[in-house]
Amino acid sequence: MAEPAPPSEATEAEPSTEAPQVDACALVPKEDAEKLAGTRLEDAVPVRETCTYTGPTSGPLAQVEVYVGDGAKKILDVDRDLDHEFETLSGIGDEAYLEDGAVFFQSAGVWVAIRLVRLDDPAKYDKPLTELARTVAGRL
Repeated sequence: MAEPAPPSEATEAEPSTEAPQVDACALVPKEDAEKLAGTRLEDAVPVRETCTYTGPTSGPLAQVEVYVGDGAKKILDVDRDLDHEFETLSGIGDEAYLEDGAVFFQSAGVWVAIRLVRLDDPAKYDKPLTELARTVAGRL
């Protein structure tokens, strides 16, 4: 029985049309997540193109989630399908949107979503979410 031939490798790398890989935890370091949440948070838990910071078990309830790439855009699309209300933000990346507890933006071909879970009035976090989005867009 003949051995299967090894896969042939291309001699030149083809140009990629995909957006560059971006580290979600580097985009939103712990200190920025804590400033947004207004409380101390645990260390980051990175999983693929996401980064999550949770509040301590002693409270208060807080979580900051960062999504980069297709997953970020998918969350925006799902929220639009569910008829969530959005405010268009100007001056942040190529396009940006704010909804209760979340901000979405696209800059340099990369989508980013930042979601905040707190038990307070979500409007209280509109300005901090917008400011963080502006900062993160500048890091892309």
